[in-house]
Amino acid sequence: MLGLSVASGPDLLRLLALPYFGYVAWRDVRTRRIPNRLWLPLAGLAAVLLAWELLALGGASSLERQRFFLRVAISVGFMVPLAYAFWWLGGFGGADAKAFFVIAVLFPTFPEYRLGAAGLETVGTVPVVETAIGVFSLTILANAVLAGAAYPLGLAVKNAATGYRSPGMFVATPISWDQATERYGSLLEFPDRRLRDDLSPSGLRAYFSWRHLDLDALRMYLAWRGSSLAELRDAPARYRDPDSLPAEPNPPGDGSIAADGGTKDPDGRTVPASGAGEYDDPWGAEAFLDSIEGSAYGTTPDQLREGLETLTSEEVVWISPGIPFLVPLFAGLIVSLTYGDALFALLAAVGAA
Repeated sequence: MLGLSVASGPDLLRLLALPYFGYVAWRDVRTRRIPNRLWLPLAGLAAVLLAWELLALGGASSLERQRFFLRVAISVGFMVPLAYAFWWLGGFGGADAKAFFVIAVLFPTFPEYRLGAAGLETVGTVPVVETAIGVFSLTILANAVLAGAAYPLGLAVKNAATGYRSPGMFVATPISWDQATERYGSLLEFPDRRLRDDLSPSGLRAYFSWRHLDLDALRMYLAWRGSSLAELRDAPARYRDPDSLPAEPNPPGDGSIAADGGTKDPDGRTVPASGAGEYDDPWGAEAFLDSIEGSAYGTTPDQLREGLETLTSEEVVWISPGIPFLVPLFAGLIVSLTYGDALFALLAAVGAA
């Protein structure tokens, strides 16, 4: 029976990253919240293993030491600034960036696991495909990107199977309005508030004007004003009037799913029951954003207003559910530790590497 027979001490301990990243990926899907403390044990392990390998270099040749230091320098010196840049530009969440900080230190070089049967010679090693540069953290990143690319394709297939065929089917999915406070993602806003099945040049241009309302920001707003989405939907004219805002709003929280409000206007103000009316600050969107510390995930007053108009008038809305990057990162880690660099193999197959 084949099994793991030989590997260095540090490489064996690096396998602890698999269940650990599996857990944080699961948590990211469920809550979209990864506390900083969860990264401390893995960061500590990464530092210890790096120090262990540095001490083990005493008996290595000069060339081996040079290669090791170069790969560590590339892994830490390139991956850490790259992850920080993606976070700063909004392409990564804070947890995604911290995950790559850890990976840069934990996997600077390719590990090696020799496989064989008990009492027999080694029959193979994993990872199978290594790159010439030999920086394993770059392999994990490349495989994570490939794994992430499969998500929009799967979403498009799902939408096409249910009859929704348009450019938006790669990034959006339809939900009932009452599910908006129970989902993570962004509410998509189109010129007519609908995802149209229009593949003409003029129709395609409309998709470039998408605006997004983060559903976490929606939950923060509802908690802040002490109202549920159903209440706003039952009397949109009433709640559109900024005079309906409570005198003492509630803490908005952080937008987690449990933050949806559910109480009536505590002041019981009498406000218009019908008609949109004209207000300087419809829905009190600007008042809400001005009253909270920081920002509501980059939401603007216009995005919040458009989102509320959509949610109080449409039966089906479109959201971009996104995918927590820790999920494809976990998949990329599995592929990297078993097969190796899938992108390098693909490029080599077409003669580009």
